[in-house]
Amino acid sequence: MTAQLVKLQAAPDLVDQVYRALLHAISEGSLAPGARITQEDLAEKLAVSRQPVLQALRLLKKDGFVLDAPGRGVLVAPLDAELTLKVYQVRGALDALAARLAAQARFVIAPRLIDQGRKAARGRNIQAMIDADLAFHSAIYAASGNPLIEQSAQLHWAHLRRVMGAVLQSTGLRDAVWDEHEQIAAAIAAGNEKLAVELIDQHSQQAGQTLAARLSTVLKRTAGDTP
Repeated sequence: MTAQLVKLQAAPDLVDQVYRALLHAISEGSLAPGARITQEDLAEKLAVSRQPVLQALRLLKKDGFVLDAPGRGVLVAPLDAELTLKVYQVRGALDALAARLAAQARFVIAPRLIDQGRKAARGRNIQAMIDADLAFHSAIYAASGNPLIEQSAQLHWAHLRRVMGAVLQSTGLRDAVWDEHEQIAAAIAAGNEKLAVELIDQHSQQAGQTLAARLSTVLKRTAGDTP
């Protein structure tokens, strides 16, 4: 698949722009797992010099999205079921903290987020499914009143978007996902901290185990199709 990268305008935060452009391409799959990328090619596609690309690639390597490659360039990191479970462990802890703080505030999550999620789950638009899921959890992060939670969760979500994009194409969402979201929202609105934390912890564990298992199946199938 050809990477869909657009030219960027020069700016003081050019390294950050390059980083975000590459992270988006990796997360949504146009820079596929295992793809070899070089500074020269990326600089040409983004219409920037090699220096901001080099710095952005260093950041992506630190965050686990690219790996050193033999010879020139780097490789987009492969998808990894074990890493997926570990990401969910950390994200689950952040979600539980956010749910507890949101319940203390008796925050009411907009019903439209759940309605949009159910609609996306019934459709075939994978990106809409992922965006709806992220929007629901982001609402809880915002409701917590602690901006560090969402900042910390963003990196983990970037990893999970890659996995969800690969898995949902063939499996779709778990049937119970939006029922669980609705129950979590109700517990938060009622101010029931204990129940909100229990529900979101169960939700995270189930989601992580299911996604990792499905990813393993997808990777085995892909390996079996490789000559």
